[in-house]
Amino acid sequence: MIYVDHAATTPVHPSVLRVMLPFYREQFANPSSLYQSADMAQKAIDDARTKIALGLNVQTNEIIFTSGGSESINTALKGVAFAQSMAGVGNKIISSTIEHHAVQHSLDYLQEFGFNIVRVPVNSDGYIEPQIVAGALDEATILVSIMLANNEVGVIEPISKIATAVRSESQLMKRRIPIHTDAVQAAGQLTINPNDLDVDLVSISAHKFRGPKGVGALYIRRGTPFLPQQNGGGQERNRRAGTENVPGIVGIGEAFELAESQRKAFVHHTKNLRDRFLNSILKNIDGAICNGPRHNRLPNNANVRFEGVDGKALLQQLAEVGIAASSGSACTTASWEPSHVLIAMGIDQDEASGSLRCTFGLDNTPDDVDTIVSYLDKIVPQLRKKREMSHA
Repeated sequence: MIYVDHAATTPVHPSVLRVMLPFYREQFANPSSLYQSADMAQKAIDDARTKIALGLNVQTNEIIFTSGGSESINTALKGVAFAQSMAGVGNKIISSTIEHHAVQHSLDYLQEFGFNIVRVPVNSDGYIEPQIVAGALDEATILVSIMLANNEVGVIEPISKIATAVRSESQLMKRRIPIHTDAVQAAGQLTINPNDLDVDLVSISAHKFRGPKGVGALYIRRGTPFLPQQNGGGQERNRRAGTENVPGIVGIGEAFELAESQRKAFVHHTKNLRDRFLNSILKNIDGAICNGPRHNRLPNNANVRFEGVDGKALLQQLAEVGIAASSGSACTTASWEPSHVLIAMGIDQDEASGSLRCTFGLDNTPDDVDTIVSYLDKIVPQLRKKREMSHA
């Protein structure tokens, strides 16, 4: 199999698996207990928290471990929204039209509780203008949530510029409006420094950078209004109750440290593969169009659409020859709806349905790229002909 769907998930790094295994058997104790093996489990959690904090250049007590990116996002948005509402600050939340479904559906949920959700538009490259975000603010605004990098088309958003624009407007209101960024797809590919970005909450997920599934982390800047969304014990400094997933937490700590140490190599390698793929596709296949910008995008992300081609049929034929790719977010593949990201970028539904996303990893090679392109060169014309005949 040629696997080019690293935006959906990644294989666990051997070193990550190795450090996790002891915490399933030999060191399985509950870290809340009062004996030596429990102390060892707690120390492992503390060490992992330190690794995440060092990678983000923040304080260790600003990191919460969660069950993944979706929980990190849900916790951030709902935790701030309800805290601000209970304090009587307001009820307006600003986001964008291209956010991941974890953000979109969390906002839909909050809307049911009376929150006013405003989703700012993007341009044809999926780019969010900072001044449009700032222009949507008013006295009732309690939170801004804009993703750092899009999971489907890979566009990198100007978060620090957005934060600057938001801070400028909020100073006139004499208060700080919390800013959250979904960095799930950016982790391991971009520098994520909440202080440089000037954001208050950051969500990441281990399985996007060769860590285990089912574990994530949330950065919450000290002093940010926050109401815990999971209640029970006093774990995570009373911010997220529940017995800790020690193996998973050890895994995300190791994976994040490895990803940061290998980031330059990852970026160089995958960018070369991405450019090789896009250049070959756009040159050799008629009616191929790049979705999103060519340069201001994640290094491993290539998203193209083929005029007159059914995307589902394309993926099925690629799968038959051992190529694992996607049309976009793994969270929507089963329902097979046109990408809300591409629609927001002004691409009509028919064109959007013919899209292919290939996201590369360190294990991919130039030969992989050439093999995929050679198959596409055969499959795309066949699918177009079949579609033409069905509509004749």
